[in-house]
Amino acid sequence: MGRRSDHSREELRALIVAEGHRQMVEVGFAKFSAREVAKAIGYSIGTIYNVFGSYDQLILAINGETLDRWLADLEAHLEGREQDRLRAAIDAYFDFALGQRNAWTALYDFRLPENEIMPEDYRIKVTAITEVVVREIRSELPPKHVAQAPALARSLLATVHGHCYFALNGTFALLGEQNPLAAALDRVDDALARFRS
Repeated sequence: MGRRSDHSREELRALIVAEGHRQMVEVGFAKFSAREVAKAIGYSIGTIYNVFGSYDQLILAINGETLDRWLADLEAHLEGREQDRLRAAIDAYFDFALGQRNAWTALYDFRLPENEIMPEDYRIKVTAITEVVVREIRSELPPKHVAQAPALARSLLATVHGHCYFALNGTFALLGEQNPLAAALDRVDDALARFRS
């Protein structure tokens, strides 16, 4: 039986997201089930859809929790560090992806239907991570190139992401790449060298 009167709507939302995130970490997006989340918290599947409106909005809320944790982890890696901050950020990228493999890949495995617009609060969460990278790249550039930091950050994020994703899915192992993190760092250094001369 459901416990419909046990929690306020806000409490229910937090409970569902927490359990949903726990299960996403455990089983990944392909095996994720809203019904299993409902069962684990003692509510009906209808309660979940009543709170979130749709399966897609539930996944966005869970992925939003992953983004919050990723941002906190990234900032924790950088806190108090005065040198090699960009390298530390890239290392943190790999660490989070490897340590939270299922939740991290769910960020990229899930797609909203084409006719649906990304909610503003979710877009802000994605942008917050990008802004950390922009900030760190900006600090590595000479003043005359600082304005190029956002575009360079997008390109370097794609480079690091590709290296990280290939490391996770085994592609680099097939290609004989022994150290994807070092390779990503080298590519970032190569790109930044063009702006330092």
